[in-house]
Parts: sequence; structure tokens; C-alpha cells
Amino acid sequence: MTRPGETADAGSTTPRPPSVLSLALPALVVLAAEPLYLLVDTAVVGNLGTVALGGLAVGGGLLAWSAALLNFLAYGTTARAARRAGAGDRAGAVAEGVQATWLACALGLLVLLFFQVGAGPLTRLLAGGDGPVAQAGEDWLRVASFGAPLLLISLAGNGWLRGVQELRRPVRFVLAGSLVSLVLCPVLVHPVGWGLVGSAVANVIGQTVTALLFLRALAAERAEWRPRPAAVVAQVVIGRDLLLRAAVLQLSFLVAAGVAARAGAAQLGAHQIALQLFFFLALVLDAYAIAAQTLVGHALGAERRAEARATARRVTLWGLATGLGVAATLLALRGVVPPLFTDDPAVVDQAQLVWWFLAAMQPLAGVVFALDGVLMGAGDVAYLRTLTIGSAIVGFLPLSLLSGPLDWGLAGIWTGLCLFIGLRLVGVLVRVAGDRWLSAPARVTV
Repeated sequence: MTRPGETADAGSTTPRPPSVLSLALPALVVLAAEPLYLLVDTAVVGNLGTVALGGLAVGGGLLAWSAALLNFLAYGTTARAARRAGAGDRAGAVAEGVQATWLACALGLLVLLFFQVGAGPLTRLLAGGDGPVAQAGEDWLRVASFGAPLLLISLAGNGWLRGVQELRRPVRFVLAGSLVSLVLCPVLVHPVGWGLVGSAVANVIGQTVTALLFLRALAAERAEWRPRPAAVVAQVVIGRDLLLRAAVLQLSFLVAAGVAARAGAAQLGAHQIALQLFFFLALVLDAYAIAAQTLVGHALGAERRAEARATARRVTLWGLATGLGVAATLLALRGVVPPLFTDDPAVVDQAQLVWWFLAAMQPLAGVVFALDGVLMGAGDVAYLRTLTIGSAIVGFLPLSLLSGPLDWGLAGIWTGLCLFIGLRLVGVLVRVAGDRWLSAPARVTV
């Protein structure tokens, strides 16, 4: 049975869509490659001493913040390209990649200029004043920021290739660049003697390799490379919604970190451990969002609404099952993992308190992230923007801010984060249960 207005699948004439896992697993590799490289980079730089390590944390944090805000180049392009590919218009899907690449170049140059001008003041602000850590961070950022346009080109490339359901090539491209960086980083930092700047140079060279591979893939499609303002503006509209959503998320986490810092060193250390695990696990669960994006975009592009609903059900079940598995694993390792990060008994004690919250939210987050991908694939990003901002304002931010004066500590902060996830869960479930997301504006005019 299909709902009124939905198109039933056309029996044997309808191509069977790829499985969720066949798309999610390659996406997971791409998502995990950068954090894993950063872990190795941190280990290499750590041998230079605390000043270099602090400089990497400051400069790398600023660059990562800008990349997170501009990640719509991947997610927005996936939604638009998938809709075109689902309608049988592969050339149109590739054209979305071309226009996204032009936008990536423009934004990348702005980011580069921003950091070249503001590297000093920004690193001093984060480092708490002028000193050796701020100077090290500035030196690293001035070099590493030359990779910003390259990084954004790769995000755009990921977007259109996901849209045409080619997720294996991005894996090869990203791994190739990461491997180059992994080989060069220790060589440039130590034997060559460039120190912290060698880490930045290795980063840029690796990003160059990855960006060139994405550009070669785009050139092989023999698409027209002329910029089309209407298409770029349409991508900016989607990007605006996703950018606002990301900005509020970043602000919420910054506020929570500030409250944790005022609660005490042990609370801040435990919060940092749990938060980094939360971000890493979010990468695992976000792989389902990417799979959902391309599957839903293809289905709606081909006007197969029943298939889009079926995809929403499948990714919900996968997200829930994975979230339950992650939660069980976290609880089983509650007494094992925190001591791996620190030998301070006070930090371990606080981390084990937060552990219950971290585990409890995983099944909810699994469903939320999967359905985020469904709505992104449908082009319903304005709703996601409003839902995320509203959930942060109603749930996350108030409880985080009240945790200080009411002496709730980390329990209050992480209750706020759980409420934030819970409110989003209700919002996406209500939306997907209805019909409006199936008719969200595709904005695919080129």
C-alpha cells in the first residue's frame, strides 16, 4: 500500500537500490580518515614538546572549526546531485559537482585570506594571550590554511560522487592523500627539522593530492566548467541553512566547555574525554546519514516516494541497532576506557559519571543522525535548521548555563546534551511520519 500521491515501485522495471551498508561503510572510511590522521599527527608533534603540541591544538582547532562550518559543501551537494541522478540526469548531477567546486574555491580563498590576516589575534585569543603557544599556533595556521581551498574542493567532490552513488572512489582519494601526509609528517617534522611547520606542510601536500584526484574525476566526466550563478546561489541557500545549524552546534559545545572549565580541572578533563568520544562515535553513526542522503535523493528524483519511505525505515533500524550496540559496548568498557586517557583519579571518577549519559544517548543519536540524512536527501534542510537551533536553545544551552550557578556539574551539562538529542529525535520522527518532507523543494535548477 502506498499513501495518496506516492508512486509505487514499478516491479521488476525498478532498479533495486544499493543496500544501506554498501553505502555506509565506504562513507565511514572517509569520515574516519581525517580524525585518525590527526591522531598520528598529534603523536608526532607531541615529541616536540608541550609548546608545539599546544600550538597544534590551537591552530588545528581553528582550521577544524572552519571546515566544520563549511561542511555543507559535501552534504548540500550530495542532496542536489542525488536528486538529479535519481531522475536519470547524471550530467546534471556532475554539473552540481562543478558548481560546488567553484563555490569551494571561492570560499576556500576567503578562509585562506581570513586566517592569513587574523592568525595572530585568533591564536592569541585561544591561547589566552601572547606567548610561545600562541606563536606556535600562528606559525602552523599560516601554513596549514593554504590547504583550506583544497579541503573544500575535496568536500565538494565527496558530495557529487556520493550523489551518483560512487562512494568507493572517494575512499581511494582520501586514503591516498592521508597516506602521503602520514609518510611526510614525521619526516618533515624530525629528520628535515622543520618542526611544527613541517606538520602543516605535510597536511597541505596530502590535501593537494586528494583535491587533484577529485578534480581529475570531475574532468573525466567531460562536464562544462563554466560557472552558473543560479546554481551557485541555490547551493548557497542550502549552505546557509546548514551553516546556521552548524554554527549553533559549535556555539552550544563551546558554552558547555566553558561551564565545565569553571566547574574544575577534573570536570573539564572528563568532559573533554567524553566529548571527543561523542564526536568520534557520531562519525560512525553519521555514515548512515550519508547512505540515507543518496538513497532518498535518488528515490525522490525518480518520483519513487514509497522507496524513500522504505529507506527511512531501513536507516532508522540500522541507526537504532548500531546505537544500541555502541551503548552496550560503552557500558561494558566503562571501567576500562577512561583510565586509558588519564591516570588522575578525580578525572576518571568524573568520566565514569558522564559515561552513563554518553551510553544512554547513543541509540537516540543513531536514529537522529540517520533521519537527518533522510531529510537532507529530501532537501528539507530548512526544517533541520529550525529543529536543531530550537533544540539547542530549549534544551542544551539552558541546562549547560544553569549547571554552573546551580552546581549541577557535568551531570547538568550532559543532561542538556541528552535533552538536545531527545528533542531532535521527536522532531525528525514527527517530520518523517508526515508527507511534507517528500515534497521539500529540491532547488536543482542549473
